[in-house]
Amino acid sequence: MESLATVAPIIEAHRLRPGALLPILHEIQDALGFIPPEAVPLIARALNLSRAEVHGVISYYAHFRQTAPGRHVVRVCCAEACQAVGGQALAEHARTRLAGSGLTLEPVYCLGLCACGPSLQIDETTLHAQVTPEKFDALIEALEAAT
Repeated sequence: MESLATVAPIIEAHRLRPGALLPILHEIQDALGFIPPEAVPLIARALNLSRAEVHGVISYYAHFRQTAPGRHVVRVCCAEACQAVGGQALAEHARTRLAGSGLTLEPVYCLGLCACGPSLQIDETTLHAQVTPEKFDALIEALEAAT
């Protein structure tokens, strides 16, 4: 598989490093956008870990994805400060609006915009504060128009 051709050199570059698992997982996800399931046994073997140990780390950290993301990733803050100003309603609206859109919706627990929530992030670069359902729709329409 093509993704394994990307994974093997990453594992080799880090496998002798103390605490190599997290750097390997981060680099694989940076390269592919997710950690492919077929990479788990390769990582486990190289680091003398069980597949369960590797899978446990991947599934423990919300940052790691086990499936390829959509064209864009939309992260809606679900922390208490955003929930207190409508974050849960925004998350529900986002879930409905993005269903079948080819975009990935992920909950995140704090984007650092606590004083001006609810907030969201599009991909790794763009933060938005005081997002209403209407503002959300306008952001998504602009995103879809640009791609």
